[in-house]
Amino acid sequence: MAEVLGARAKQVASQRREAPYFTDAERAALALAEAATRLSDRADPVPDEIWDEAARHYGERALAALLLSIATPNVFNRLSVTIGQVVGTDWR
Repeated sequence: MAEVLGARAKQVASQRREAPYFTDAERAALALAEAATRLSDRADPVPDEIWDEAARHYGERALAALLLSIATPNVFNRLSVTIGQVVGTDWR
C-alpha cells in the first residue's frame, strides 16, 4: 500500500503546477525544492522569483526548516552517488 501511495504522491507532485490539490504555499515549497535539487539545470539554479515566492508564504524559521528538509535527502543522494551506493542495498 505504501508503495502505491508513494507512487501516486510522486505523480501528483510532478503535476503540481496544474493539480488543484496544492495551496500556493505548497506550490512555492515544491518549486523551491525542485530548483534546489536540480542545480545544474540552469545558470541561476534558484532564481529570485522562486525564492521570493517561497519567502512570501513562509516566515524565516519555516523557510529555514523547509531548506533543511530539502537539503537533507539531497546530501544523502549526492553521497550515495559519490560512493556508488545503490539505493536499497546493504552498504557493507
